[in-house]
Amino acid sequence: MKLRTPGLIVIAIGILMLAYTGFNYVTTERVVDIGPIKIDQEKNHPVQWSPVIGIALLIGGGLIMFSGKKASS
Repeated sequence: MKLRTPGLIVIAIGILMLAYTGFNYVTTERVVDIGPIKIDQEKNHPVQWSPVIGIALLIGGGLIMFSGKKASS
């Protein structure tokens, strides 16, 4: 079975995780709701991950690719 494509996908995800160590998403929350007066507040929610995860994915993707070559020989 050829494991080159899944290995490349895992390596690409690892590179992206090293390049971008996180992202933010914004939610809107109602603070005041008194009759016709409505006040909303936007809250920023950061999502961060360690670059070690990206390195682990790079190594894992390389292992997947090389194990696929050894098994098919």
